[in-house]
Amino acid sequence: DVQLVESGGGSVQAGGSLRLSCVASGYTYDKGCMGWFRQAPGKEREGVAVIDALDRIGYADSVKGRFTISKDNARKTLYLEMNMLKPEDTAMYYCAADQCQRVASGTSRYWGQGTQVTVS
Repeated sequence: DVQLVESGGGSVQAGGSLRLSCVASGYTYDKGCMGWFRQAPGKEREGVAVIDALDRIGYADSVKGRFTISKDNARKTLYLEMNMLKPEDTAMYYCAADQCQRVASGTSRYWGQGTQVTVS
């Protein structure tokens, strides 16, 4: 079974930073895509950043220049470095993994349980 476990969320003041991690097990880490998504209360889930096996990356416009996605294949860990956080970044953040088409469309079969980020 594929398991994705996020960590690193928390409460920070606007302008602060957080680093999220997602450890993947049971997943062929060097294939397909992995990504970060978020969902705020009352809003739809949205894609934040995606990275593929060749480390090609895409970001949502709302986070460009502030967030950085990366992965460590040896540690089977996906990261999201979040800087200059804003109150509107407050959401539950999820990592996802699957074929790139599924990740890009938000229809991944594999999701983590989420980690809460609150910016005040």
